[in-house]
This record gives sequence, C-alpha cells and structure tokens, in this order.
Amino acid sequence: MAYNEEQNIASLLDALLRQNLRQARIGEIIVVSSGSTDSTDDIVRAYAQNHKKIRLIAEPVRSGKSSAINLFIQNAKHDILIVESADTIPAKDTVERLVRPFNNARIGMTGGRPVPVNKTDTFVGYAVNLLWRLHHNMSIFSPKLGEMVAFRKSFKMIPERSAVDEASIEAVIKAMGMQCLYVSNAFVHNKGPETLKDFVKQRKRIAIGHLWLKDQHNYSVSSNDVSLLAHLYLKECLSNPKDILKITATAKIELYCRLRGFIDFYHKKENPFIWDTIDSSKDLSR
Repeated sequence: MAYNEEQNIASLLDALLRQNLRQARIGEIIVVSSGSTDSTDDIVRAYAQNHKKIRLIAEPVRSGKSSAINLFIQNAKHDILIVESADTIPAKDTVERLVRPFNNARIGMTGGRPVPVNKTDTFVGYAVNLLWRLHHNMSIFSPKLGEMVAFRKSFKMIPERSAVDEASIEAVIKAMGMQCLYVSNAFVHNKGPETLKDFVKQRKRIAIGHLWLKDQHNYSVSSNDVSLLAHLYLKECLSNPKDILKITATAKIELYCRLRGFIDFYHKKENPFIWDTIDSSKDLSR
C-alpha cells in the first residue's frame, strides 16, 4: 500500500524479490498506489516490465489505506495474502516465516516483528524504539499485529473508514473464530518519526483509530489493556533503571496522545482514516 513512496518503494520491491523461500512461494506482488504524485508509479512500472509477478494498481484519488487494502483483496489471486506498508523493509526470510504457520488450519492471521531503524541518541528516537520494544513484549502475551501481516483470504473487505487497518483485519479474523499469531522472528524494518511534533501526531492518530474500532465494531486491541500496559511499564523500568526518566517521559507523552485522541474523537468527531503522511518516517536509509 503506497502513497508517494519514491524514497523506499524500489528497496522494498528488491527485498521482496530476494526473499529466501523454501516452503512458501510468492505468486504475485501487487502495489496499490493511491493518488501518488511523485515517481512511485513510474518506479513500479519499471519493475513490472522486468518482473511479471509485479503489478501496479494506481488509484487516481487517495481514499485511505483500508480502502486500498480492500482493492488489493479484490484483485489478489491467492488464498494467503500479505499486507505490507510501502515504508518498510522485510528481512530476507520474513515472508517464509509469516506464511509457514498457515499449515495450521486454526491460524487466520500472522504478524511480524517491527524493528525501527531510528537511532536512540535522541529522545524521540529512544521513544520510538521503546514503544516498538513494548509492542514486541506485549504481542508475546497478547498478539497485536502491524506493519507487515499475513492472513487467509476468507473475507472480502475491512471497514474503509478504519485508520488502524491491521487491527481491523484482526477483528474480522477473530470474529470468524480463527487465531492471530505473532511471529517474533519475522523481522520487518520501519522508521518512526524524528520530531516530537510528528511523534505526537502519529500516536494521536492511532489512538483515534483504536477508539473508532471499539466504538463502531466493538473490538479492543491488546494495547488498550491497562493492566497489561502497567505490567510492561514496570518491567521496562526494572530492566533499565538508568532509563526510568526517559521511559516515564515516553509514557506521559503516550498518555497525552491518547487523551487528545479521546477528545478529538468523541468531542470533535475526528476520524483520520486518510491521514497526512509523516515525511521524517519515510527514508529508511538514514
């Protein structure tokens, strides 16, 4: 799923074409480019000329990532689908690791482990790494899948007004009686914001998305479990006592973002399912 991803789309396609595959096979790679105004579409077309399994679906108007995912589902030909954000890079064996668990008929969805490339020498970089580390520790107990997920093509669509697409897929899969599995050794590299303003903007948008999903579809993600969050916070503080101030500061900012999200959703009726991109999170090369 891509929108103005000229900085990363070639690296992503290269990473997918070079996957180490033993039991799995990539039948097709579909890029849904939604209203891109940069060279994203041209780059994908150039790859498609040399690789028959690559296909571009170019939407003239951007309608949100969930809408793009629905378009992908409608056009995909295979029974196991993988959705990956175009601003990520998978490790060489990530596709194999995500697909292998589907030998178990009870598994309906799998998700990899996002690992940010942000350096930790700034507070925002530290906060980005901390949140994804907590996400990993949380998902071991209660899977919350994101950035790169695989699922059975057992439904036709997810809610198009959802700003948290992976969580919406989770909700559909669980409603169908299937299980979600976190694959902790299926690494996918991403990049978080570099500025505090962008960090708050992203975290607030996600908070609103989770509130919308709970309000409209009665599904609550594991990161809304207060007792689990408290356990993870205390564990992190005990494991890294020298970083308690930074850990606590990050927790306070997250709480602020969730409070702002609550106000904006319930009082301002906001639902940013078509969100502004954060440019500082796009270039994974630095």
